[in-house]
Amino acid sequence: MNLAIANATVQGATVTLREAEPGIALVEMHEREGRNTFTDALIRDLTAAFADIARNEAWRAVVLTGYDSYFSSGGTQEGLRDLFEGRFKFTDKDLYSLALNCPIPVVSAMQGHGIGGGFVLGMFADAAVLSRESIYTANFMKYGFTPGMGSTLILPHKLGPVLAHEMMLSARVYRGEELARRGVPFPVLPRDQVLEHALALARDFAEKPRFSLVTLKNHLVAGLREALPQAIEREVEMHAQTFHRPEVRERIEALFGQ
Repeated sequence: MNLAIANATVQGATVTLREAEPGIALVEMHEREGRNTFTDALIRDLTAAFADIARNEAWRAVVLTGYDSYFSSGGTQEGLRDLFEGRFKFTDKDLYSLALNCPIPVVSAMQGHGIGGGFVLGMFADAAVLSRESIYTANFMKYGFTPGMGSTLILPHKLGPVLAHEMMLSARVYRGEELARRGVPFPVLPRDQVLEHALALARDFAEKPRFSLVTLKNHLVAGLREALPQAIEREVEMHAQTFHRPEVRERIEALFGQ
């Protein structure tokens, strides 16, 4: 992707980047074959979209969303196999920190399911809107390996330690409406209202001068940006201990997609 005009639409194989309205970039993930799993194409296109956003000084806020009933489904089965075999580490392709490192505020319009790393991807945004009907899960331990992608840092920060620890340890699936009852600090709305609410939040942000937005975001997320490398290092160490056990491969083969 290479955005030359502020209101241009850039269509990738799995991601569309366009100007939703003046000052607001809309990033839509639509890897339909994989239900927005982290395929090589989605990682490539999403990384390119955020690089274009960083270069475009006409934009002052970003909304990140999925398609239909899927926000992002996290790692692919092939990707998990590669992790098990040691052919790949999640740090090889830094997808998780795109929203955190984006210079302008990012709102995750999580209108659809957020699964594993896909849920974590949304939580790294500056603001999030969830869907009452959708499912959200930090399901790493379902497969027997410890969480990655910075989840051990960002989930307690965004959800509070009690709920975040429960989600990671249990690998349970939660409907948005249950998370609303548990007091998550995000709007939880009917699916068909999520994107419009996210755009309204972005509109509030985009009314402000871009330089001031960038300056304030740098201050607000400085602690997370500073703490993330150490959290990632510890997660990689835990993966080295937990990922290569035989029962993990068995779970990846038996449980993926369930």
